[in-house]
Amino acid sequence: MKPGLGPQLEGRRILITGGGTGIGAATARACAAAGMQVMLSGRRLEPLEKVVGEIKSVGGEASLRIGDVVAPGASEQLIDAMDEDYGGIDAVFANAGYGIEKPVLDATPEEIRRIFDVNLVAAIDLMRATGRRLRQDGRPGHLLSCASILGKFTMPGYGLYSSTKAALTHVSRSMRCELHDDGIAVSSVHPVTTRTEFFNVAKKESGDGHGPVVKDGIPTHVPRIFVQPAEVVARAVVKCLRRPRAEVWTSQIGRLSAGIFEMFPPVYEAVLRSEMRRKRREAGLGR
Repeated sequence: MKPGLGPQLEGRRILITGGGTGIGAATARACAAAGMQVMLSGRRLEPLEKVVGEIKSVGGEASLRIGDVVAPGASEQLIDAMDEDYGGIDAVFANAGYGIEKPVLDATPEEIRRIFDVNLVAAIDLMRATGRRLRQDGRPGHLLSCASILGKFTMPGYGLYSSTKAALTHVSRSMRCELHDDGIAVSSVHPVTTRTEFFNVAKKESGDGHGPVVKDGIPTHVPRIFVQPAEVVARAVVKCLRRPRAEVWTSQIGRLSAGIFEMFPPVYEAVLRSEMRRKRREAGLGR
């Protein structure tokens, strides 16, 4: 059995967590435009209703559920909701997550546990629950996780966030092999910086004295060559749903940079040191 949904997505059913804003919302619109039945989940009702309304206004099918992905039983409840609304599930995009920019020594135990619970543990739980349901029903399907370019390397202040995304990348790759013969494809998605509310939220979550300096939703230090709209990621996800692959990269320059860092550690170290000096200057600490 060939893993995945096949090139024709009409009538296929997908669950997208973190679906009210950013990459999740853009992906929901793109999947609906491809003919998929879409369920969005998130913690805030208003943005979810907005996206569902946009999809329905152009003839698409969409529904929503409110909830926190880390709540006990959240994954099974969402899959049961897919059964209620659409009679089953064919694909999931574990997209819910957030970032913080904070030195590891300054992070509290609660902050560490929370970001791992949301970005990693909840994503794995949702992919496992969906995979079990698909295998139980003997159906092919597709599990996608939203990793990051920072799942391949890290930067000062992003050690915790990067760790969650690196672990999610490895789990996704392992599951891809484990589920191949069941006809279930697994992919990790690796966006670069996107124009969403992500960094404004990261600024808030990082606490006083920490977090990125943000202008128009983008950290001021990020080169514009590494910035793209969420719709670019959404189109890449739909393309992967049609023709599954292990990793979805939305920037070839970003992918090349990650490869160079892996192949040439001294280059990577030089970039990290330069970035740390920039942060110290911004904080008024000199070099």
